[in-house]
Amino acid sequence: MRTNTTIKAGALVLLAALAAGCEPEVGSSRWCEALSQRPKTDWSLGEAADYAKHCLLESTEIGSERWCRRLADKPKGDWSADEAASYAKLCLLKGSGNDE
Repeated sequence: MRTNTTIKAGALVLLAALAAGCEPEVGSSRWCEALSQRPKTDWSLGEAADYAKHCLLESTEIGSERWCRRLADKPKGDWSADEAASYAKLCLLKGSGNDE
């Protein structure tokens, strides 16, 4: 009986991870575009802050050429796990990421 519960819990975690993988990454051009299409009254405070940071201010959109350069200049020891993963996926694997 405990095994079934463990299997079900594992399956739910896996499904959640897969679903999260389908969502555009916060700060990416897809994310900025998707959020800009939603009414601002539906945005959370965190979404509004992320939108301002990544989509409006200083062209720091995650994956943009400027973002990749800025992160490359930052000491690797100061990178967050999210920054390292995004850099690998958006700057190394796709060349320079999204154009500015």
